[in-house]
Formats: sequence, structure tokens, C-alpha cells
Amino acid sequence: MTDKNDIQEEKQLLEQFRESQDLDLLGKLYKPYMHLVYGVCLKYLKDKDSAQDAVMAIFEELVIKIPKHGVENFKSWLYVLSKNHCLMELRKQKRQKTDNFDFSDLELMENGQWKHHEEDYTVKEDNLERLTACIAQLKKEQKRCVELFYLDKKSYQEITDSTSYELKKVKSYIQNAKRNLKQCMEQSEER
Repeated sequence: MTDKNDIQEEKQLLEQFRESQDLDLLGKLYKPYMHLVYGVCLKYLKDKDSAQDAVMAIFEELVIKIPKHGVENFKSWLYVLSKNHCLMELRKQKRQKTDNFDFSDLELMENGQWKHHEEDYTVKEDNLERLTACIAQLKKEQKRCVELFYLDKKSYQEITDSTSYELKKVKSYIQNAKRNLKQCMEQSEER
């Protein structure tokens, strides 16, 4: 869909789908772009089966996300959605690899001398306690966004979807929280 009539038809299909939730309408809207979505997914996931699964999963996401978002340019919005979906899949795969890693296979590098590791551990524990105290001092919105982004490993878009915050606000809350946490950590270190 490229000319003005097609774009107009696309906008009508979007509006009709928002009103009716008719999957046939969504299918009409999605079908011309399936090969493009597949290409994006294949580029990121580098596996044909995973890319095909992602194409179907993205269609399912559309059912939920289109009614929530004011989509003006479906093609570019779909590209961003597809890219974000693939990046989240890659993040999940990476997380699963680290979760499945067997740390018992590692040997101690210092031949059983634990003293250095114990000191390092107490420094890290002190930093963690200070960081926890600093997070507690953040404004409610900043605290929520930081916890979702860093602790729950959510993307900006996922935070936007799970809260009522706009995407720009989410980015701003996280940026301001990082600055505030840095200042708080520096101040607590001086004490």
C-alpha cells in the first residue's frame, strides 16, 4: 500500500478494526506487510522458524496494541513494533542462556584465597543497600519506571503499555531517576 488511496483505505481499516475488533479486517491490514515483517524478523532472529513464529506473534500483538495506540502510519509503526518484538525475543534468549549457565564449573581464580572476594562482596553489598535506599527516595513515577526497566528488564514500550505513562514521559522518568540516583549515591558515599 503506497498511494494516497491505499493510505486512506489503510486508515479506514484501522478505524473499523478499532471499533469492531474484527480479525478479518486486521488480516486485510496486515497481509500486505507480512513479507516485510518476516524480513525484519529474519534479520534480527537469524532463523526462519523463529521469524515465522514472530510474524504470527506480532499479529497477535496487533490485536491488543492497535486499540491502545493512535496509529497514523501503519507501515512505520508496524516496523517499529516488529523490531521491538524481535529485540525482546533476543533479550529473552540471552536471559535464558545466563539462567541456564552452570556456575559450578568455574574454578576460583585465587586458589581458595577468599579474603579478596569477601571484601569485594561487602563493598557490593554496601553499594546495594545504598542504592536501595536511594531508589526508595525517588518520586513514585521514577521509581516505578526504574524498577520496570532495570529490575524487570522491560522495554520503554512495555513500560508504556503496562502503565498509563506516555513514551516520552517514561524516557524522561528513567533519565531523571538515573541522575537522581547518581547524586544520591555520591552523597551517601561522602558520609
